[in-house]
Amino acid sequence: MITISDLSLSFGERTLFEDVNLKFTAGNCYGVIGANGAGKSTFLKMLSSEIEPSTGEIALEKGLRMSILKQDHYAFNNFSVLDAIIVGNKELYNVSKQKEEVYTRENFSDEDGILAAELEARFAELGGWEIEAEAGKLLKGLGLSEAMINKKISDINSAEKVKVLLAQALFGNPDILLMDEPTNHLDVKAVDWLEEFLTNYGGTVIVVSHDRHFLNQVCTHTIDIDYKKIKMYVGNYQFWYESSILIQRTLKQQNKKREEKIKDLQNFIQRFSANKSKSKQATSRKRLFEKLTVDEMPASSRKYPFISFGMDREAGDDILTVKKISKIINKKKIFDNFSLTLGKGEKVAFKSKNELAVTVLFEILMGKIRPDSGKIKWGISTSKSYFPKDSTMLFKEADLTILDWMRQYTKEDKTETYLRTLLGRMLFSSNDVFKKIKVLSGGEKVRCLFSRMMLFEANVLLLDQPTNHLDLEAITALNKGLEKFKGNIVFSSHDREFVETIATKVVEF
Repeated sequence: MITISDLSLSFGERTLFEDVNLKFTAGNCYGVIGANGAGKSTFLKMLSSEIEPSTGEIALEKGLRMSILKQDHYAFNNFSVLDAIIVGNKELYNVSKQKEEVYTRENFSDEDGILAAELEARFAELGGWEIEAEAGKLLKGLGLSEAMINKKISDINSAEKVKVLLAQALFGNPDILLMDEPTNHLDVKAVDWLEEFLTNYGGTVIVVSHDRHFLNQVCTHTIDIDYKKIKMYVGNYQFWYESSILIQRTLKQQNKKREEKIKDLQNFIQRFSANKSKSKQATSRKRLFEKLTVDEMPASSRKYPFISFGMDREAGDDILTVKKISKIINKKKIFDNFSLTLGKGEKVAFKSKNELAVTVLFEILMGKIRPDSGKIKWGISTSKSYFPKDSTMLFKEADLTILDWMRQYTKEDKTETYLRTLLGRMLFSSNDVFKKIKVLSGGEKVRCLFSRMMLFEANVLLLDQPTNHLDLEAITALNKGLEKFKGNIVFSSHDREFVETIATKVVEF
């Protein structure tokens, strides 16, 4: 159990959160959500004692072991895969290394024998004899070969390192699991396995994630960081989202009624304050009016961009025909004799373990790469807009402001007022539009790309991993915008909620 009492955290004059009182118990999974910069990762660092709170206390029940998912892919480069996993249980790792050191001593004394016996007993008590079996089971569940166990971390690729670090966090059945974005870079099968593992896990899980499907599958509670507060709600992300919308709507309706009442009171006072017969009544109402105030909505950190894709014209019945295309890159066959017909209004999601295959296909469809063989034919009435996975070339003019960058793609009939309104809807305020492209964050660049796509008003959208770098609010807004879009969509995404709610067809390489 973790108990948080009267906790606050400030950096200089900025208060991240205050008056936090929470209790985390075993058998529950808590999903931590909040806008970018709200303090989700910082909150996990406080729980792990990496950051000290400004005020208050975090009390961890005695005897409980906490495990933390680390994202430093290079920290264990000199370790074997097995040792890197065992580090997840520091005491077991230390005992096993002490054992090795004692047994290799040249002059093995009676004292060494006693120490070795004590270490052996503790090693067995901590489950040391099952180390390889448990590590192998975790690797297999995450889609890695158990034969990898003796390899060095420096000899495996980045995707494999991510899975080893996850196995490290899960190793040894910790009592408390802190996980920051555990599904990043995991394939669907590995995510499915992790969901099942956490669903059956008996300890306490506290997880930060932008993966809505994952949060809905594993979370029993939602921890919302907003309004400089951290509040706990029973239920998964979807339950929290629908509830929060209902609450906001109710508050707005209440405020509207109060505003109407104030307006009625003001009119009454103005009309009757000079009327002697009603002056007493007017005075009492004036006093009532002075006491009556409309509660302002709290200054929420939640900001939802407005993403809506219009079409300059409706496409005809012929959208896209792909006939037996093949492509080899660096002597590697990406795909062979691939064919596809896209019907009017279809929204197709592409999946592949080899993400390069999807990206290459999209580049071919956009005419940026030629296939080695086969043909592609777009309908004569189609117009296309593309969201590339790598947008580096689109932002090469680093000294341009956001407004100037958008002007490059503006049709003659679009005014500066129109551009600024469009950018405002994408959360770029009046001053933000003068920010240089070179200083933009990943999320801001993505919002620029969506603004550009909306400007084109195409009837076919191609999107390669559009949810990368987005927070939950932007992902939700994009999801809704694509659901409502009446044209065709060809896309790829790791976000299963995204795929399941948008796609009418899924193509898997």
